[in-house]
Amino acid sequence: MEDQNTSFAKPRQVVEKIVALIEEEGPLVTLRGHLKTFDPFIMFAEFAVLSPAGFPYHPHRGFEAVTYMLEGAFCIQDRDGHKGVINEGDVQWMTAGRGTVHTETSAGDGENIGVQLWINLPSKDRMIKPAYKEIESKDISQVESAGVVVRVIAGEAFGVRSPAYCQTPTMFLDFTLKPGARVDQRIPEPWNAYVYVVAGEGVFGEPDAPSAARHHVLLLGGGEGVSVWNRSAEEPLRFLLFSGQPLEEPVVHKGPFVMSSQKEIEESFEDYRNCRNGFEKPEQV
Repeated sequence: MEDQNTSFAKPRQVVEKIVALIEEEGPLVTLRGHLKTFDPFIMFAEFAVLSPAGFPYHPHRGFEAVTYMLEGAFCIQDRDGHKGVINEGDVQWMTAGRGTVHTETSAGDGENIGVQLWINLPSKDRMIKPAYKEIESKDISQVESAGVVVRVIAGEAFGVRSPAYCQTPTMFLDFTLKPGARVDQRIPEPWNAYVYVVAGEGVFGEPDAPSAARHHVLLLGGGEGVSVWNRSAEEPLRFLLFSGQPLEEPVVHKGPFVMSSQKEIEESFEDYRNCRNGFEKPEQV
């Protein structure tokens, strides 16, 4: 599959390749992550959770989180009564805004695997009303051509647009390339972008670049778009492409909160401890 113009005058290259290391591991939960801040992205992680484990009730404020299931199912329930179950291929868009308290637990048998991306909010929107939206796999737009399948989770690719609304303009695409396939994907030139390899092995940016395999995070430099090749004769390549418009604002991330200053972070912890300003009665879940 090729975009309308694959001859990028300014092609994006891989400027940094990192292995997403295991940050937390237990008998039932494995968390593998990277990307502390790459404007507008705050954090990215792949999780693997065995039933009946999960993440107990915890607070968030000041950002949006996207949870996308690769295998199994996950249940996310907040203190206000929202309960959403996302299965393989489903996505949940959570706007923490001024404050939410929720739990995330496995909802499928065996291993439940997904990814979660934290997206910064503009400072003027940090304290908006919290919101949750689940999008089922069947409602996610998909295009297939010339050995390439792309699922458009957020943003637009090849003339197909996602139904998801993003407070911060964001692109989130799930690509699968059959053996020997190539894709050229345009990315808005001012936006930051990176790739996470889910399965297989591929070449990103330029034909003679070193290949990248499962669990690699690839930060892309500036340019009009990125080209990807699956050189394998047998194995498909699956990768996630994230891109977002930089906010270019001060940001401080500590624990479950993302704010614009250290003072606001301290106020967030104080609000949560005192059950106020968006964290009223968090124990009543």
